[in-house]
Amino acid sequence: MIYITGDKHGNFSEVYAFCYKNKTTRDDLMIVLGDAGINYYANEQDIYLKNSLLQYPITFFCIHGNHEERPENIEGYKTKIFHDGLVYYEEEYPHILFAKDGEVYQFNEQSVLVIGGAYSVDKNYRLQMGYNWYPSEQPSEEIKDKLLMYVEKNPQIDVVLSHTCPYKYLPREVFMKGINPLKVDYSTEFFLDKLELSLDYKKWYCGHFHTDKKIDCMIFMFNEIVEF
Repeated sequence: MIYITGDKHGNFSEVYAFCYKNKTTRDDLMIVLGDAGINYYANEQDIYLKNSLLQYPITFFCIHGNHEERPENIEGYKTKIFHDGLVYYEEEYPHILFAKDGEVYQFNEQSVLVIGGAYSVDKNYRLQMGYNWYPSEQPSEEIKDKLLMYVEKNPQIDVVLSHTCPYKYLPREVFMKGINPLKVDYSTEFFLDKLELSLDYKKWYCGHFHTDKKIDCMIFMFNEIVEF
């Protein structure tokens, strides 16, 4: 079985309870829509979390968020083909997989396009407090250009998995108070607007906004864990 959920920020207690209630195994997959929190601290705290996840009877498939380093920038990560697409993994933790932006995977006989990343509205606060912030949080122009070229030739995609959402779907009612929207970099959201117009898709799942709701075919996820 394949399941999907939203941001975890290092807290997987609800996933743990879900796995044991549903008697999952490593053959089952849990999609995390970014900000898993697995590679945020870049120190022993990350290792502690990964070791704790070794106890979970499930395989994780994580989209890139904006509160974590990209695995390709971390020493020790390797790549392999998983469900027809490229993923990053560490040999010590083979059940913790990270999707590569721009890849298309095959899940349940469905084509699944992945594009992670977003702008951190708490960037300045994190820098002032000495917390980690990663310049590669948003997809690069190279990733975006490559993806647009791909969908120009292959517009039919069953499902899109992203961290943030297209600009026109922004759930403004859950925006953080005290953040000036004029100072937020929405370049990724504007790109996703353009991408959405180029696609013929059935469902689009995203996280980032810490809400569970649905608008048309756009499904925002946070706490809920549902079957994919």
